[in-house]
Amino acid sequence: MSKRIYLDHAATTPILPQARDAMIAAMAEWANPSSPHADGRRARGALERARETIRQTLDWRHDVIFTSGASEAVAIVAARARVPGRIVGATEHSIVPHEMGADATVAGVDNGGRIDGAALGTALDAGPALVAIQHVNNETGVIQPIAEIAEQVRAGGSLLLCDCAQSAGKIALPDADFIAISAHKFGGPPGIGALLVKDLATLQPVGGQEQGYRRGTQDVPACAAFAAALESRAFADAMPRLAKLRERLDAAITASGGVVIAGTSPRIANIGSVALPGIGQASLLAQFDLAGFAVSAGSACSSGKMKDSDVLKAMGIAADLAGSVLRVSFGPATGEADVDAFVDEWRRIAARGSARAA
Repeated sequence: MSKRIYLDHAATTPILPQARDAMIAAMAEWANPSSPHADGRRARGALERARETIRQTLDWRHDVIFTSGASEAVAIVAARARVPGRIVGATEHSIVPHEMGADATVAGVDNGGRIDGAALGTALDAGPALVAIQHVNNETGVIQPIAEIAEQVRAGGSLLLCDCAQSAGKIALPDADFIAISAHKFGGPPGIGALLVKDLATLQPVGGQEQGYRRGTQDVPACAAFAAALESRAFADAMPRLAKLRERLDAAITASGGVVIAGTSPRIANIGSVALPGIGQASLLAQFDLAGFAVSAGSACSSGKMKDSDVLKAMGIAADLAGSVLRVSFGPATGEADVDAFVDEWRRIAARGSARAA
């Protein structure tokens, strides 16, 4: 191929021109936003404008704490939420069970990747806890019924943490006590994100910046770029079109003898999880890469290590099928020609596999 096709936007997506321009403009007037002099006050003004833009764009009426990304946001809440217990969904991003600790109770999921309400109820019976449930799964795109989960969580005095790294800037945020987001998932720069907090009294402060909830000098240029990427609505406006692309992908993969993972579950439009039975992930990734396609085997944090997917295992997907799964994820610039080219290559790889098997 003369041009590579990037279909790994769930791992990270290109920085939008609006975000790049906002970052460059903020760099031109750099100062520490905690400094009392005029330069510092000017930087503080830019920081607070970015914070307010994020709040308004996400329709979030509460506090926004800037972090280095969703992982740090999760770590802050896991360590400092003012409830004693910890409960984690079985299909969370790997950072979540790591930060929630080995003693956290795991709430299972059904075969479609959605939280088992009965299992969650049993876990909640132990008393008030921080419950971490991902809004959109980063490997399968499955959307959790957060409204139902939130009602169940709050009935017993527990708090809900939603990892919204894959949903923020794309679909409406859920009603949660804490929300973790990363700018590089929707066109902002890597290394900047936020923790959205409904009530600061539910979180133990540590002093320092960000109202005492996160130490360290704020990165004003990155915050400005973060806000500009959200305000552009590049992903949000593209979602209806991307839903049709994902339907096109699913139909073609199924017609070609492939398997769509969680195909009957509600899923976000820009993530597809598909399997080519009989051909392992390492071989699939290598063949697609050589043909000019950037895709992944699931979470970007683990796909390079080619470890088994805990998400697919929790969903009860057989190991041989799970070992042939790829994640295909779209961005605002992805078009029908990109999807069709991927499907054509999928069919060529499948044909080569069948020929070898024969």
